[in-house]
Amino acid sequence: MTGHIGRREFISLLGGAVAWPLAARAQQPKVPVIGFITGVSARDSRQTVAAFHRGLNEAAFIEGQNIAVEYRWAESHHDRLPMLVADLIQRKVALIVVPDIASALAAKAATTTIPIVFNTGLDPVAVGLVASFNRPGGNVTGTTSLNTEVASKRLELLHEVVPKASTIGLLVNQANPQFAHVNIADTQAASRSLALQILVLNASSNDEIDEAFAALARQGIGALVVTADPLFNSPSEQLAALVLRYALPAISAHREFTVAGGLFSYGTSLVDIYRQLGVYTAKILKGENLAELPVSQSTKALPQTPSLWAIIVYGAVMHICSV
Repeated sequence: MTGHIGRREFISLLGGAVAWPLAARAQQPKVPVIGFITGVSARDSRQTVAAFHRGLNEAAFIEGQNIAVEYRWAESHHDRLPMLVADLIQRKVALIVVPDIASALAAKAATTTIPIVFNTGLDPVAVGLVASFNRPGGNVTGTTSLNTEVASKRLELLHEVVPKASTIGLLVNQANPQFAHVNIADTQAASRSLALQILVLNASSNDEIDEAFAALARQGIGALVVTADPLFNSPSEQLAALVLRYALPAISAHREFTVAGGLFSYGTSLVDIYRQLGVYTAKILKGENLAELPVSQSTKALPQTPSLWAIIVYGAVMHICSV
């Protein structure tokens, strides 16, 4: 009948109307998904993630627009890392970003095909991540810093500032054994030439940081070295508040510690390291050959001078102790 559509024709038209938007969506380019996994918590990764995205943004990659990121946090439970990596592999991520050595080793053990971009303060050749700095080979490359290589330098600088302190505390994260082992070995080696005693204190969570400082006070330690573990990257205000509470001269690997009120720091720039991690990720997303992308080395150590409040507090304490 003219002007009317039969039931069968109506259903056919309705089906076509539904199919059109589905077909249009199917033709849209897929957004690459990045897997981001770390051994610490989301809270302790704030600076890492922000700097990482800064590097991505420089190459016009913006989360939620032309890339997606699947985050996984082990929260210092490194036994969870293999499971978290396996989940990312199952989700068929385009590449895996691992901003610490524990996550990097877990990812390398799990896949030989998905690109892996790491950051570590350790020698990536020595720990088996890559074949060489210039030609890493395989599916792994990334960035390194000087933060373990200058561990002995931090002790020397602290000794110059507090020469009367014969026992020095070394704050490490034993849940990150590869990193802790190197820091302990290098600092103890440097302590022998300076005739200093090193007392190792463990903190594998933010709560344990408070407990470690209480132990410092009980044992009469004269000064403290905070190692460059990822766990100690973000809680700079917590660390600075504790060293001021206990009037403890301390050096950290990160300038954020000094900005928050700690005495001083010596190490590479966290912002620059993780920005470079984002830059490398962007290069791989754009199709560069990962096996021929050299490991980037941050060779600039950045000393950070004491804050005024720290100078006043430590100066007063040292004056009292010398009287």
